[in-house]
Amino acid sequence: MRHIILPALIILLMFGFGYGGYRISERSGIQALTENGELQLELHARAVESEINRYTYLPSLLELESGVSDLLLQPSTEQQRKVNQYLQGLNARSGSRVTYVLDLTGRVLATSNWKDADSYQGEDLSFRAYYQDAVVGKQGRFYGIGSTIGEPGYYLAHGLRHQGRIIGVGVVKIRLEALEARWQKARLEAFVTDENGIIILSSDPKRRLKAVYPLSDEKREALVRSLQYHWWTFTELNPVERLPLGPGVERITLQRSADAEQGETNTVSYLAQTRRLSDTPWDLTVLSPLDEVQRNAVSHGMLAAVLFAFIAFFMIAWNERRKVLATRLAAREALQAANNELERKIAERTADLVASNARLREEIHERRQTEHNLRRTQDELVQAGKLAVIGQMSTSIAHELNQPLAALRTLSGNTIRFLERGALDTATTNLHTINELVDRMGRITASLRAFARRSGDEGEAEVEQAIDAALFLLHPRLARTPVHLQRDCPNARLAIDQTRLEQILVNLMVNALDAMAEQSERQLWLAGECALDRYRLTVQDNGPCIAPELRHHLFEPFFTTKPGEHGLGLGLTLSASLAAAAKGSLTVEHPAEGGTRFVLSLPVLADEHT
Repeated sequence: MRHIILPALIILLMFGFGYGGYRISERSGIQALTENGELQLELHARAVESEINRYTYLPSLLELESGVSDLLLQPSTEQQRKVNQYLQGLNARSGSRVTYVLDLTGRVLATSNWKDADSYQGEDLSFRAYYQDAVVGKQGRFYGIGSTIGEPGYYLAHGLRHQGRIIGVGVVKIRLEALEARWQKARLEAFVTDENGIIILSSDPKRRLKAVYPLSDEKREALVRSLQYHWWTFTELNPVERLPLGPGVERITLQRSADAEQGETNTVSYLAQTRRLSDTPWDLTVLSPLDEVQRNAVSHGMLAAVLFAFIAFFMIAWNERRKVLATRLAAREALQAANNELERKIAERTADLVASNARLREEIHERRQTEHNLRRTQDELVQAGKLAVIGQMSTSIAHELNQPLAALRTLSGNTIRFLERGALDTATTNLHTINELVDRMGRITASLRAFARRSGDEGEAEVEQAIDAALFLLHPRLARTPVHLQRDCPNARLAIDQTRLEQILVNLMVNALDAMAEQSERQLWLAGECALDRYRLTVQDNGPCIAPELRHHLFEPFFTTKPGEHGLGLGLTLSASLAAAAKGSLTVEHPAEGGTRFVLSLPVLADEHT
């Protein structure tokens, strides 16, 4: 039971320490975020107030223009045109959106946008709250959406006096989107709410004209009738969670915007700090994301849990080590007693070990003798294998030298006749040819000897040179039995010894000539093509097809379809072995139109391939 309770208690305490670390870190992070938010709130509140105060003097400035008073006292078309031009210039210099003058009935007599399609000229704006305040001498301040084109703006209104009495109202409309642009550039999440709790400025355009608190049906209907927000349909911010943390400070959780990156949670938590702006009934709210605070809190909580677990396991290990030391002390005493007993038994066993060692030495001597005999037998087997290979190669040499010897016999006989006739030039030519054939036979035996050693496979050969040499060697036979030869072999440098390639070609062409011996019309095709890093050389005849039951024996040693005096059955075996030694292959195909096609595939030299 103790082995279950102790780990469970440690795990429970680890989670408790982790949660405590999380809460402490979160509280500390929120406190630091609150202090930073206060600075941000103060800074941007001053910026909003400064932006509005830039234009507060403009409406009262219109009292200084005599043309405005003349227009309000005695309206005329000419006077109206002059005031329009004046307002247009004033508006351009001040940077406001629109500047206009209303009479006591609330109708626009002159406006800076008198030339525009959306001009306010002649409109009745008596229903606007800023007019109703200014016409009775109050300071007119109003945010709303224009009734002409639905453009939002902040209206500053002032009652224009003449000889102590109000004769009209001067209004300046300004746009505050520059504040939103600055917030977005600074990556600040903030918004301004008016006296109705409606967001009128926001760094996130999706939050604009949303209610920060639920609106009752009566309040919603009153806002619609006032036309302050034109015909806008109000929605609410609807935070998922709202937790007050202090005066003007709360924690709110909002739904994440629809275009947020995939993989994020659907909600985001903020520390919302709010303060009232001076000279307006507006509130500025700065939202500070709590994601980083929560991530740090989770990290610190995990660190606290891991630290507690480390301390707990350290204490457990220390306690276990203390027990181990006590156990070792007791074991040392027992070991001393056991050692005494062991020494007694060792003395008894020593005699037995001496006798066992003697027997073991005898067994080792026997095994070494057996190993020596086995190694000698293996050497004899290897020597026997070598002798078998030498015998096979001797037979191959006889087979490969058959054609050159026949050519030597023919040339030597012809040379004697030419010498008897006195044709020394022809005899000299034949002697040179005989000398070349003797050299050729020497190269053949050297090549076969190198093949038997399985070394010296590297080399290079040219296709055209090898074909020319093979045809030259077979020239006497080709002269006796005419063959229609079709040759289409582009030259290439192959990774095989020149002599070995010539041997393979001689064997393949001899087999083809033997196969066509009974044909009335003999055709021999030599074709080659280079594909990637391989050269494919084909030798095809129009002789009779090889019986299907014999085809799989073609490359076996000593298998032949010829009479005994015409071959030993080693030509194809030797050719396939030479091709394989050069990392190539020799295969056979049986075309549907008849005959036999041997396909020799060999690697092309790297520089040739590139």
